[in-house]
Amino acid sequence: MRVIAKRTLRRFWEQPGHEDAEAPLQAWHALACRATWSSPAELKRDLRHASLLWDSRVVFNIAGNKYRLVARIDYRHHILIVRFVETHRDYDRIDAETI
Repeated sequence: MRVIAKRTLRRFWEQPGHEDAEAPLQAWHALACRATWSSPAELKRDLRHASLLWDSRVVFNIAGNKYRLVARIDYRHHILIVRFVETHRDYDRIDAETI
């Protein structure tokens, strides 16, 4: 997958109090970059704990569900766009299907 944009991840882990997110987000990024998912079923096969939403959106649990990452995936072109990365508490305040 082509992941857009790692900068969003970096900005998050560079925030005070989120430094512990760097290693899990780096690991997630590496996994996503290696992935060749061409359907939601393939993604779920590899990441059982990912939540599939409407409009090709996926919620990933990061660092044991301490953080949440929302992405939109274009399976046909193998592009994953990071839409949101925050704490689980902040995730509860948004609508993941429209962010």
